[in-house]
Amino acid sequence: MVSYPLSIVLRLIVLVSIFFSDHTFAINNRTTTTHHHHHHRRHDNTTTTIHNNNRLVQQDYIALQAWKRVIYSDPFNFTSNWHGSDVCTYTGIYCAPYQNDTTITLVAGIDLNHGDIAGFLPEELGLLTGLALLHLNSNRFCGILPQTLSNLSLLYELDISNNRFVGPFPHVVLSLPSLHFLDIRFNEFEGPLPPQLFEKPLDAIFVNNNRFTSVIPQNLGSSTASVVVFANNRLGGFELGFLYKLRLLDVGYNRIVGPIPYSLVGLARLETLNLGHNEMSGVVPEGVCVLPNLVNFTFSYNFFCEEEGVCGNLTSKGAVFDDRRNCVPGKPLQRSEKACKAVDQRVDCFDHGCGGKSINGSTFSNANTSHHIP
Repeated sequence: MVSYPLSIVLRLIVLVSIFFSDHTFAINNRTTTTHHHHHHRRHDNTTTTIHNNNRLVQQDYIALQAWKRVIYSDPFNFTSNWHGSDVCTYTGIYCAPYQNDTTITLVAGIDLNHGDIAGFLPEELGLLTGLALLHLNSNRFCGILPQTLSNLSLLYELDISNNRFVGPFPHVVLSLPSLHFLDIRFNEFEGPLPPQLFEKPLDAIFVNNNRFTSVIPQNLGSSTASVVVFANNRLGGFELGFLYKLRLLDVGYNRIVGPIPYSLVGLARLETLNLGHNEMSGVVPEGVCVLPNLVNFTFSYNFFCEEEGVCGNLTSKGAVFDDRRNCVPGKPLQRSEKACKAVDQRVDCFDHGCGGKSINGSTFSNANTSHHIP
């Protein structure tokens, strides 16, 4: 029998108590309509409710059995006891009382984290209409997310990280009205990120370590998220807007070019900022370095040529920083003069306020004509 962290159980209890007290299943709305249609006959309404409640329980069973049939490897035997009608005894399945009939329970949470399970997600998972939490990280699930997941109107947390899902961004997650936590990192999703992602009331967005391309959507600044991680994709530039809740921003290991967006200086709650391993250039502005809550700032492996004010020694304000492999004169562990001259010819450094700076005692200036960085 696999044991699960108490924190997961407690979080599920909180989520379930919120959703089962504030939401009503669509099936009950249909029951109410049936009740009105039959002129408030108590017997008919009671019979219909029992039938519908039993159907919800049966749907949970159908969904999990369909899933078990398309699981092809389960080395830790997570699903070995997924048999029989009492789905609440299945490993990794958490149930909660149904609001309108506390004598029955429905599947409210699934946690198969670190199961190393191979298989895919069947369309029948859309039958789990009471699901509030779905955690599947560190498995070998593959394929695409079924469109039937759009039926999961109570889903609050979705974590499918560290699997083998493919295809474009899974747009089905955009149709989940209660979603607040989205983690799809370490998969094989590709193509552009949809602007609609940043219009949802999400608290955390993890899309790192995929194959996303194009630029980060311009409406990123509309997001309510406090944690946004884009690292290790193939994304281009970005503009932040007013992400006043943002505490962590990671765009490392992408293909972002140009200067640091000025809008960064308005992120008063920002604690961690990673711009490392891109092709950014120009000046590291002091306005970013003096952000009141900044404790970790990485801008290494770019082509910055000047660090304004305190940016040159953030340890003086108690922050951790990494400025290696840039083009800052007089700083150790910078890029070679040859590498910095190469980027100087591709970017008009005068536009960024650092033309004609010297590296390791040598002076170089930009080319007469600027060129776009490929």
